[in-house]
Amino acid sequence: MIRRRPFSSLLLVLALSVAALAWHNREHLQAFPGIVGAYSAKEYCSCRYVSHNPADYCAAYVEQYVPLAGFFDDAANKWVVARALGSTQTAQWLGPRQGCQLLPESAPLPAS
Repeated sequence: MIRRRPFSSLLLVLALSVAALAWHNREHLQAFPGIVGAYSAKEYCSCRYVSHNPADYCAAYVEQYVPLAGFFDDAANKWVVARALGSTQTAQWLGPRQGCQLLPESAPLPAS
């Protein structure tokens, strides 16, 4: 079969290799969607409320190749929500000494 269809055989071996690699790293691949939203929320919160930069600058600072599905900045209460790849992450400014902290996904949103 390999002599008659070398490209098909090579493609099959490549596909099986990719599948095996994905299975071996499945935990890391499952964590990836949460990382995108968490990075955006935490870095924007730190940029905006710890470093006191303008909102436009911070939005450009956290811009990534993977677009956010939703983003909300509550300047009055100093918390940020970022949605990306089906995961929602929230970061809240705690104070000048603590900075910003990610909230667990199961935590209720801060009171607005």
